[in-house]
Amino acid sequence: MSRHEFEAAAEAAVTALGLSRAKDLAGLLAQRRTRERVLTELATPGVSDAVARLYDAMATESVPLVEAGAYVRGYVAAMLRARDMVHVRTVWSGPSTPAVPVRATAQVLVEVINEAHDELLAMTYAARPYPALRRALTEAAARGVQTHVVVETLAGARGLLSGREPAEAFASVPGLRLWHWARDSAEHVHSRQHAKLAVADRRTLFLGSANLTESAARRNIEAGVLVTGGEAPRRAAEHIVELQRLGIFKPFRL
Repeated sequence: MSRHEFEAAAEAAVTALGLSRAKDLAGLLAQRRTRERVLTELATPGVSDAVARLYDAMATESVPLVEAGAYVRGYVAAMLRARDMVHVRTVWSGPSTPAVPVRATAQVLVEVINEAHDELLAMTYAARPYPALRRALTEAAARGVQTHVVVETLAGARGLLSGREPAEAFASVPGLRLWHWARDSAEHVHSRQHAKLAVADRRTLFLGSANLTESAARRNIEAGVLVTGGEAPRRAAEHIVELQRLGIFKPFRL
């Protein structure tokens, strides 16, 4: 028999705790721990209310502790399996056609940023202030997301970029760390940092032709792919982090 209130409360508790700590909740329920004991052991801001609502729903719908623990454990296992599945979608900006619906690049970039809970890595060639992206990045910072953006520089572009430094587009985002390719000017005289991508929590990767500018995100014809799950997002993030560790990418200060 479906118990809608309990199932909704269990889902909310898992979301609040995260998958790793939700396993702890399942274990405590299986051990028949009281509400007070569980709230003490899982004391985290934003978690207590969700756990309390779960216990209220268990009481209302007469769900035994052991059964609740099994349900939470199964729900976590299903979420982990879904997380590991690979989904690949194409993303287009510009004119639409009847055969292929268009998802705006701007919308997808904001969605990727909004999905980040711990880490966001991005790379762009050009960048200009764009309110929607800046707002999403600022909200990510408020959630505690560690955000790193690799940009090209005016000096590195050697005249192919004009105006202000691309990095200035992110100057108002609190806590955001900027990086650039510290290449040898003589050896890499014709080289550019031309990658355009965003990786959220090493699980979601958006890779495409669009720079982090309003024209690229909203007005141009741009194409990309959105990859969720699998190795590609993790490997892309690991490559960026390794380039930082080796000093190939260096901090950029305005």
